This record gives sequence, structure tokens and C-alpha cells, in this order.
Amino acid sequence: MKRVVVTGLGAITPLGNTIDSFWKNILAGKSGVGPITKFDTSKFKTHFAAEVKDFDPTSFIEKKEIKKYDLFTQYAVASTDQAIADAGLDFTIMTDDQLAEVGVIWATGNGGISTFEQQLAEFHQGDKTPRFNPYFIPKMIVDIAAGVVSIRHKLRGPNYCTVSACASSNTAIISAFDTIRLGKANIMVAGGSEAAITEASVGGFNAAQALSKRNDSPETASRPFDETRDGFVMGEGAGALILEELDHAINRGAHIYAEIVGGGMAADAYHLTGTPPDGLGASLGMKKALHDAGITADKIDYINAHATSTGLGDLSELNAVKTVFGNLPVIIGATKSMTGHLLGAAGAVESLISILAIRDGIIPPTINTEKLDEKIPQGLNIVLAEPIKKEINYVLNNTFGFGGHVASTIFKKYEG
Repeated sequence: MKRVVVTGLGAITPLGNTIDSFWKNILAGKSGVGPITKFDTSKFKTHFAAEVKDFDPTSFIEKKEIKKYDLFTQYAVASTDQAIADAGLDFTIMTDDQLAEVGVIWATGNGGISTFEQQLAEFHQGDKTPRFNPYFIPKMIVDIAAGVVSIRHKLRGPNYCTVSACASSNTAIISAFDTIRLGKANIMVAGGSEAAITEASVGGFNAAQALSKRNDSPETASRPFDETRDGFVMGEGAGALILEELDHAINRGAHIYAEIVGGGMAADAYHLTGTPPDGLGASLGMKKALHDAGITADKIDYINAHATSTGLGDLSELNAVKTVFGNLPVIIGATKSMTGHLLGAAGAVESLISILAIRDGIIPPTINTEKLDEKIPQGLNIVLAEPIKKEINYVLNNTFGFGGHVASTIFKKYEG
């Protein structure tokens, strides 16, 4: 099969709306969490989230077009535009045959949920004859961001959306990886976006007892593996990657960030929202990723853990890591402590972190974790408050979603 490399990156996140600003703040151990500004939170138990700041859609989208796109699609356009530019790609000079070899697989867990809420409210509360906006359906449906990116750049290769809850964008990256290595495209735009900081999302996750309620100190609320963690912190944003067939990238003189070498997907087959205590599905996904990459567990230098800061979820994942890696000195980090949980976009944003960690030889910190839960298996090497300088050859990135979805990817330092 063909080899696949990463040639472009783009980011819209709670810690910055460019790759450089995002990475700088990650390494500095900054928190992107603060009070919710999008709506009145007085009716809810949780009053904070990791919102994107200072996002200006007019920097990427014509004003007349903005009204046609839900925020999750705006984030998708902005991040993919960055990644395409970063990869040095100019689709306007490509032939139709070349554009047929460029595709888009874009993920989201919730799609246009803010559009859905807004339109229903306006329909039921309006004084005039009730009507829906003609853009309601195309703004709301989950596949539309993939479609918009394709339309925007005339990309006629494979085009669809992956939805597997919080594993969605890792699933998209694995699917794009498979598409290229099987010879069905030369270039794929892959990643995910989420804009789900809404009343329905916060209310729903509160009802499920999933969100942290640390309202007195929101910036420290996401504390993976800590004995006092009380739930995840919702985030929003997007991460975009350009995946490219190796020879195609070399022939056009592209800068190569890293190589993607493995993807493993599995299922917990256990519970609607919970994960099995032994982490059976997670361990299966990691084993499949290692097998796909053709490497043994001792080759992995860094695991970017899913680690949402929930009581059962964190332990389930670490039990799975213990099953797969035993006492190997792999370093485990949890960057959701800074970004919050970007739901369907989490895997893509954490893939950016994984790739940049390889590039710069540094493992980002896990902030806010002060005392490790005593139930954590012994012998695991968890990075805490300070980043670790280290040569990194392989990174494993984990994501898990409601419904028992498991997706793990492996990135490798590129050696020409």
C-alpha cells in the first residue's frame, strides 16, 4: 500500500486561531476555559466552557456567504483554508483530473446544533406566520462542512462526513489515510469541527452528570487523572490536516510534518455513555493501530490520551494503556486539560498536537492535575505540569465516543 504523510495543518481553538498561537499556548500550559459568553447560564449547573475567542469569519468567508453557514462550518472553512495554504497547495491551477484525486472527509458530532435550536425557537416564538429559514437544513446537517470545503475548492474526490461522537475526527483521519493508501486519492483534507456550546448541549450534558461544575475556578476544572476531577469541560473549534500520498508530496516539493502509519477502530459494545472499567474496547483499538502500523508497543514514545477528566473514563483508558503497554516507559499526556473537550473535533485537534510534538521533540504538559487518583494502575508515566523535551518517533492518539466508539491513530517522524 501507498505511504501517507501530513503536509498541512490548520487550527481554530480555544487557545488560538492559528497553528503557531495554538502551539505556543499549549506548550505554555495555558487554559482556554472561562465563563460562557454565548448565552445566559443562570439556569444551568455549569457556567463555563472552552470557547473560541476573537474568531472573525469575514477573514475567511465573504459576508454574504456567512449567513448560509452554521458556526461549525465556519470553523471548518477557516481551519481547512489554513491547512491548504500551509501545505502550499493551489487548487486553482489544477486540472479537472487532478482535482478528482483530492477529497474531503470532515467530522462533527453535533453539526449545526445552534442553528437547530435557533430555528425552532424562532418558529415557536415568532409573532408572524411561522416559517423556517430556507438555509435551515443545509446549515444544520452534519455533512455540510465537508460539502462546503469541497465546493469552495472544486475538490471532486471522495467527500463525506464521519460521525462517531467524540471519536469522529480521528475516524475521519483514519478514513482519509485509508483512502490514499488504497490509491483512491492523492490528497485528502481531513479533520473535524464542533460548535456545540449551546443551551441544549450544556443542559443535556448537565443532565447526564458529565460536565464539571467547578464554577468557582473554571480554568482548573479540566483535571484529567486527578482525584478531585468532577467531569469534562466542553470546548469548541476545529483541526484540519492535509494528508498526501508520499510520492505526490515529494514530487511537488511539499514540506512534510510527519507520516501517518496506523489507525485502529473498535467498539466497547458495553453502554450508551459509559466505558468498561477494564478498557477492553480502548485496548483493542490501540492494538489494532499498532498492528496496522507494523510496530510493537515499545516503539510508542508518547500517548495523547483521550482523558476527558471524568471519573470512570480516565481510569478505563489507563487500564487499557496498562493492558497494551505494561510497564513500558511511554509518556502519557492529557491536553484536554488546556483545550477542554472539543467533542467531534477533539481527535483532529489532538492530532495537530501529536504532529507538532514530533516536529519539535517536546511533550506538552497536563495542567491542573495535582494529585493522581490512587486507582490509577501503578507504573504508568504521566506528564504533569511541565513539558518534557524528548526525541519522539511515534505518537499514539486516542479518542473514544458515546456509543462505545474507539479510534486510535499513530503518527511517525518522517524519514526521507
